[in-house]
Amino acid sequence: MPEAREERKVPGPPGTPEVRVLIYRPTPQPQPFPAILYIHGGGMIGGAAEMMDAASVQLAQGHGALVVAVDYRLAPETPFPGPVEDCYAALDWLFRNADSLGVDPSHIAIMGHSAGGGLAAATALLARDRGVYLLSGQILIYPMLDSRTGTPEALADNPLTGEFVWTREFNRFGWKALRGTEPLPPERLGHFSPAQASDVSRLPPAFIAVGALDLFLEEDVAYALRLARSGVPVDLHVYEGGIHGFDLFPGALATRFEADLRAALGRVLQGAPGNTAPQG
Repeated sequence: MPEAREERKVPGPPGTPEVRVLIYRPTPQPQPFPAILYIHGGGMIGGAAEMMDAASVQLAQGHGALVVAVDYRLAPETPFPGPVEDCYAALDWLFRNADSLGVDPSHIAIMGHSAGGGLAAATALLARDRGVYLLSGQILIYPMLDSRTGTPEALADNPLTGEFVWTREFNRFGWKALRGTEPLPPERLGHFSPAQASDVSRLPPAFIAVGALDLFLEEDVAYALRLARSGVPVDLHVYEGGIHGFDLFPGALATRFEADLRAALGRVLQGAPGNTAPQG
């Protein structure tokens, strides 16, 4: 266990277990510092907060930020809305305890890879809809956004994508597990599948990164366009030849991505708060 890591249990959604989080503190520096709510990937059905140990330490030390990694409950044992509500509960705890944690509440961003990126986008939508907290940015790394991808209802079916790592079959399985059997109210569709949200305005500035060979290419680019058309600042990066998880393989693509990510984090953690206004 990294020395900088602390494990806590924070209040979960009403009537559910506590949510386990891992906290990574930056090198001692003047407070308050920015914070990142970090959500791991795993197709909605696997993974754990510990997966991102090295990345969380690097974020904390490299950006002087407090990082809170969420160990949300997984499908199919916990279908929607359990995972996104766990992430929102962790966000709620982070904002409520910002002062005692030494965090600047005007510079709290949300971040995730793959399924974690989809949950980050969903949590940003949920935060906007509940109108309590203002996020400074959303960092979405090849996010899993659209439950239609890989089905006949897909917005597009690019034959060049989805052949490596995360396939159409895996995608259908992950979304089916998350969906469960309970009715899905129309007003919650975007919290389940962010690409299907009816309104994506008044969201925090977004950084979206995806490989050109990733199954999520079409849905991620489409979501970026919707955000931009709704007046949300978007920084979209498509990496030529990149498969799902391309940043995990050392090389030129990963190096370029790391530089782009570093710049984006600098903006959302140190710049002016995002363009979202809390709702009444």
